[in-house]
Amino acid sequence: MSRLDRRVRLAVALLLLGCLVPAITRADEASGIRPLRKEMAAALAAFPAHTHRLLDPQSIEQFLVELEGAPPDWATVYGQGHDDPGHDERLFALNRERDAKREGKAPLQWLIAFVWLGELSGFDEQEGGFHVVLGPKFNQTGWGEVRFKYEDLPSPLIALAGEDTAGLKVQARQGRPVPVSVLMLGRLIPEESLIYDFSHEVEGQGMIMPVVRGEAVEFVSEVEEKRRP
Repeated sequence: MSRLDRRVRLAVALLLLGCLVPAITRADEASGIRPLRKEMAAALAAFPAHTHRLLDPQSIEQFLVELEGAPPDWATVYGQGHDDPGHDERLFALNRERDAKREGKAPLQWLIAFVWLGELSGFDEQEGGFHVVLGPKFNQTGWGEVRFKYEDLPSPLIALAGEDTAGLKVQARQGRPVPVSVLMLGRLIPEESLIYDFSHEVEGQGMIMPVVRGEAVEFVSEVEEKRRP
């Protein structure tokens, strides 16, 4: 084989290898280092225009109607509570039944945005921003309590406060919490898109947990949000 033939074969092999390497997903490219926005509108503007915004009980309920049709009969599933011999079996059956009926529905592919609670933590000198710690937000709806779950969120989560950095550092040193809203973007994970369960805080209250693969985040100052009329 001539040197030219070897070079041609090597070039073809490299080209084929490049075609076989999986494309980098949006979640891989996304950064968890984001500016601390002063308004929710500015954070939402960073997401694609076709994003479904699930930010209040009404929008969450409409999303569930599109995906599930109607809420379950929570009272029947709950029965006499956790000590009821059939409680776990009925809850398991509810989840399997809903999983099967949900297959192929359009909302499984929707890009959705939802909110978690956050708080600024230690300052990262290298990145010039504050680490953000997360806590779930419980949304009370006519379907029950809805708590979004996420997987594969960009990391680390760092909020860049810009001109407000010095003041927020002082607030943190004084031990005063700095709450933020963490706006998350993603799609339901098809194989475990919704989980039905019961609240651990309120006896007999149904809980729905949409499971979302995270693709991007934005941070919003809750202080600024509360000042808005």
